[in-house]
Amino acid sequence: MRWMWIDTIVAYEPDRRLVAIKNVSLAEEHLHQHFAAEGDLPAQPVMPASLMIEGMAQTAGILAGSVRGFREKVVLAKIQKAEITADVVPGQCIRYDARLERIDPMGAGTAGTIERLDHRTGTWERIGETEIMFSHVDQNMSGLAFPEHNFVFSDSFRNVLQASGLGHLMK
Repeated sequence: MRWMWIDTIVAYEPDRRLVAIKNVSLAEEHLHQHFAAEGDLPAQPVMPASLMIEGMAQTAGILAGSVRGFREKVVLAKIQKAEITADVVPGQCIRYDARLERIDPMGAGTAGTIERLDHRTGTWERIGETEIMFSHVDQNMSGLAFPEHNFVFSDSFRNVLQASGLGHLMK
């Protein structure tokens, strides 16, 4: 099973930018275990920063994979920068905005911003930034062989693309 940390794609500019949304809900079990109630302190369910970074990596990875029609197996190689400055709580939305900085046969470099929606005001607030590098695993220089099928862009990713009206990107 692959965990998905994005719900839908709301903007796509080929070879440049991809924007995804994650709706944070109390129905998600992982929120209940993050700052659970202890003693006299009430529970404070929040979206873990590590999962927000993973959501950004999934968004940026889809962007990097789309450049070559998802023919490359794109894997996270390095998180150069990851800053999260505020919490996201159930009932809020996260917007991941990934931009392609470079791409070559060996991999891709991306930059991104993470924002949360304040439903009371209807405004987005920037709460994080990332710089993430990806490798095209079939171009590795280790001599290791990987499976022919694209194990990176699974049915879960295909479903997100289809539901977002971008199914045509999967060639």
